[in-house]
Amino acid sequence: MGRQIYNKHIQVSGINIFYREAGDIGNPSILLLHGFPTSSVMFKNLMTLLSDRFHLVAPDYPGFGFSDFPPSSRFAYTFSNISSCISKFTDAIGLSSFSLYLHDYGCPIGLRMCVHQPEKIEKLVIQNGNAYDEGIGPQWNETLDYWQHPTPEKKKKVAAFLSEQGVKMEYTAGLPDDMLNRISPELPMLDWELMKRPGNIDMQFELNRDYENNIKMFSVFQQYFRTHQPPALIIWGAREEYFSVAEAPCYKKDLPYAQVHILDGGHMLLETHFDEVYGLVSDFMR
Repeated sequence: MGRQIYNKHIQVSGINIFYREAGDIGNPSILLLHGFPTSSVMFKNLMTLLSDRFHLVAPDYPGFGFSDFPPSSRFAYTFSNISSCISKFTDAIGLSSFSLYLHDYGCPIGLRMCVHQPEKIEKLVIQNGNAYDEGIGPQWNETLDYWQHPTPEKKKKVAAFLSEQGVKMEYTAGLPDDMLNRISPELPMLDWELMKRPGNIDMQFELNRDYENNIKMFSVFQQYFRTHQPPALIIWGAREEYFSVAEAPCYKKDLPYAQVHILDGGHMLLETHFDEVYGLVSDFMR
C-alpha cells in the first residue's frame, strides 16, 4: 500500500469501528492505540513515515474519533471493555501478531491485551503511558480524593478537564511559549468537536472514573513485564503534567533491557518532538 493511509470501518460486536491503515500487510505490524482526548489522528504523520517498512493500524475506540458512540446501555465504557473490543478488532482484521504503540489511555487498554494474549505481542513502545504508582503525582490528589469521597462539588472541580480549555491543555500544559507553534491547531478543535456530542462528556467522565481500576491492575501489568520480557521503548515528556516523569525509569525495574528516553516536551510528543520520536521508534523497531 506504500505510504498512503487508508481510512476504513469494520463492525465489531455490532459497533462500527473506524481505523486508519497504512503499509504492506506482509511487513511487521504495529497497532497504535491513542490516548485522551484524541483519536487515531494523532498517529497520521508517524504512520506515513513508517509505512514503507511496517504495516500500521490505528483504531478509534468506541465513543472516540470516528467510531460509533453507542449508548452506555449497549456498551460499557470501561477500560477493560474497550480493551476487549480492540482485541476483537484485531481478530476481525486478521492481525495475529503485532507490536504496540501505547499512549496515555492506550497504555492500560493495550497492556490488558498483553496480559490476556501475550503470544500476540512482539514489542512495546510506551509514550507517556501509566503502569506504575510513581506516575500518579500530586496533580492526582483531587481526583483520588473524589474517588474515595465523592461529592457534587468535588465532581465539578475534577471534571474541569472535560471542556474546550481542558482539551487544549492536554496539548499545551507545561510547554514554553516557543513550543506552542508546534501544535497543530486543528487537533484540539477536532477533539472538542467530537467530545461535545450529546452524552459524550458524561461518558468521558465515567470512563475517567474507571481509571481507578487501571491503577489496581498495575501489579498485573508489571508481572506481565517480568514474565514475558517484551522488548520495550519508553518515551516520556520531561514537561508532562498528567503522569509524572518519575515513572519513566520505573519500567526498568521489571524490564531491565528497556530503552528509556526523556524528551523536553509534554503530553503530546508526536506534536512537539516528532523527529525525535520518529527516530527512536524507527531505530527500535528495526
